[in-house]
Amino acid sequence: MLGKGGVGGGGGTKAPKPSFVSYVRPEEIHTDEKEVTEKEVTLHLLPGEQLLCEASTVLKYVQEDSCQRGVYGRLVCTDFKISFLGDQDSALDNGGEAQFKNKIIGVNDVPLHCVDQIYGVFDEKKKPLFGQLKKYPEKLVIHCKDLRVLHFCLRYTKEEEVKRIVSGIIHHTQSPKLLKRLFLFSYAAAVHGTATDPRNCTVMFDTPKDWCWELERTKGSVKYRTVSVNEGYRVSDRLPAYFVVPTPLPEDDVRRFQGHGIPIWCWSCHNGSALLKMSALPKEQDDSALQVQKSFLDGIYKTIHRPPYEMVKTEDLSSNFLSLQEIQSAYCKFKQLFLIDNSSEFWDTDIKWFSLLESSSWLDIIRRCLKKAIEVTECLEAQSVNVLLLEENASDLCCLLSSLVQVMMDAHCRTRTGFQSLIQKEWVMGGHSFLDRCNHLHQSDKEEVPIFLLFLDCVWQLVHQYPPAFEFTETYLTVLSDSLYIPIFSTFFFNSPHQKDTNMGRENLDAQSKPLTLLTVWDWSVQFEPKAQTLLRNPLYVEKPKLDRGQQKGSRFKHQRQLSLPLTQSKSSPKRGFFREETDHLIKNLLGKRISKLINSSDDLQDSSREFYDSWHSKPTDYHGLLLPHIEGPEIKVWAQRYLRWIPEAQILGGGRVATMGKLLEMMEEVQSLQEKIEARHHRQEAVHAEAPGLLRNSVRLSSLFPFALLQRHSAKPVLPTSGWKALGGEDDLAKREDEFVDLGDV
Repeated sequence: MLGKGGVGGGGGTKAPKPSFVSYVRPEEIHTDEKEVTEKEVTLHLLPGEQLLCEASTVLKYVQEDSCQRGVYGRLVCTDFKISFLGDQDSALDNGGEAQFKNKIIGVNDVPLHCVDQIYGVFDEKKKPLFGQLKKYPEKLVIHCKDLRVLHFCLRYTKEEEVKRIVSGIIHHTQSPKLLKRLFLFSYAAAVHGTATDPRNCTVMFDTPKDWCWELERTKGSVKYRTVSVNEGYRVSDRLPAYFVVPTPLPEDDVRRFQGHGIPIWCWSCHNGSALLKMSALPKEQDDSALQVQKSFLDGIYKTIHRPPYEMVKTEDLSSNFLSLQEIQSAYCKFKQLFLIDNSSEFWDTDIKWFSLLESSSWLDIIRRCLKKAIEVTECLEAQSVNVLLLEENASDLCCLLSSLVQVMMDAHCRTRTGFQSLIQKEWVMGGHSFLDRCNHLHQSDKEEVPIFLLFLDCVWQLVHQYPPAFEFTETYLTVLSDSLYIPIFSTFFFNSPHQKDTNMGRENLDAQSKPLTLLTVWDWSVQFEPKAQTLLRNPLYVEKPKLDRGQQKGSRFKHQRQLSLPLTQSKSSPKRGFFREETDHLIKNLLGKRISKLINSSDDLQDSSREFYDSWHSKPTDYHGLLLPHIEGPEIKVWAQRYLRWIPEAQILGGGRVATMGKLLEMMEEVQSLQEKIEARHHRQEAVHAEAPGLLRNSVRLSSLFPFALLQRHSAKPVLPTSGWKALGGEDDLAKREDEFVDLGDV
């Protein structure tokens, strides 16, 4: 590691390991002081949380360099988390920076569901740990799903304690579990009747009233209606109790195939077009059954093609878009770039980091998602065509794409409550399998696909490109991604509303025992104090001004940003055979047959989308109207705050976006103060000085990865990457080389 010993330390090779060996156990040194320290450090347990195993005299390494410095303490495993009890977060007690502490998860805590992989170090070799061990490691390395890497030295720990803590951590983080054994239920039983209001102004979409409100908000109530045919989950375990379908669709059609093959409403555009989704019918081998399905779909398609409904454009996401295997493989490669063991490893990979990033294909997958969302937006906005998203269960890519389109087209979804309501509608009630996709039960690694994280990454690209358009910040998105693995909230721990209601005891209303009540993740006061929650709200966001009645009359049918775009050429009315032909395509897609070309060729769609995209970007941005992301190569960036926040070498001390935000807030504070002074002069009152959020003051002292990098040490970057020194050779070779001659005569 360079930077410690300079160039003269061997030409960039790693520093030699210290040869001194101590034969005195750490507990024999300063025994009195150690006892005082352990008495002061206490384990904080949540309601229902139980201690399972622990080990003392564990050294937690500082992830900085090969010197292997650290802090001694106890390593504890409960049925909720792994916790290290050492020198309690002294770095956080400086000034006002401790206010962003999570009240549920401490700095040295890792929820069991957040553990990704466990490694043991045997004779300086790192090996993955699983199952029963014959030999126990001298060091324990834990890779977390939030990309933290924790190192623990067990060399000075008693052998019996090493066996208990290592076996306990492996068992409780990697063994398959039953749903009822999750800490979620223990916590719910312990806080029974003491939960706060889980709604927190977020629309939960668990009542017909919520769906009717959304229909009225989007002006979709004329063509679509809320149905309760699945109340009590009589028709389908996959669908929510209430959802929205086209008004003329008979309820008997919903019952016929347990909700498969039914166009379900997602959202309505201002021009009357709508975004719909549909799950495929079960595959049948019998010809008569296939004919029944075909005639059923034919009737469905005729229903949604009759006036007042618009033309329908189908998007088969199962065949013409990303596969779940692609997403899983790309993220597995991508996350390895950030699971860094030490500083030397970071600088060794620095010289080839961009090539490794490109080979992972994660950013390309984000670009493809944004590109597909732009194509769907162009159909809805410019062509006034309904878009029907098709997928096998309509619970993965349908959730991602429909949510992304609404964030781009609907300014309400860019507010915090609107965004949370969108996730409730499209993901939680839409039946996304959070339990399987996050692998909370550890029953199938193949099912673990970060679809929701991909959605948040796509939204982050928009937040990064258009900060004033969003009421929430990137910090909000980061803590939301972390909340996927905190099992005290019900939001991300079930595969469907039916599974949740069944296991919470809500289906049997005649039972004597009351159903369990769980929090949702949207009650942020459970995790953060009010001052910390200010970092979740964007101070640069300005709410859409409300028009008075005179203005509303003059602009009733106008749409601020969208109608400024050049509309595509009006198409002639379709021929009689159009509906029949499009119906055949839909039936083939849903029945799993070979897919033929759609009526509008992909080339034409790409051309029209490109024209739509270029025209939009040539106009000034209306932050309360349509947003289209930049999808050119350099515009798709790494979500640094989430992926790099635990790597000290990736920080910019006193720089980055936090410094820019700090300066902007200072200007806003000064302007607001001047305004209040002017108002005070008119009203003869004393001015009340406005203050920027205290956590962002003195931005020079903060890191670019604030507020997650407060504990990280600054690591000095070598003059050249380690691999670069290896290629150049030792210092003696460099000294012997002659300076290269450069002719500057022509310059």
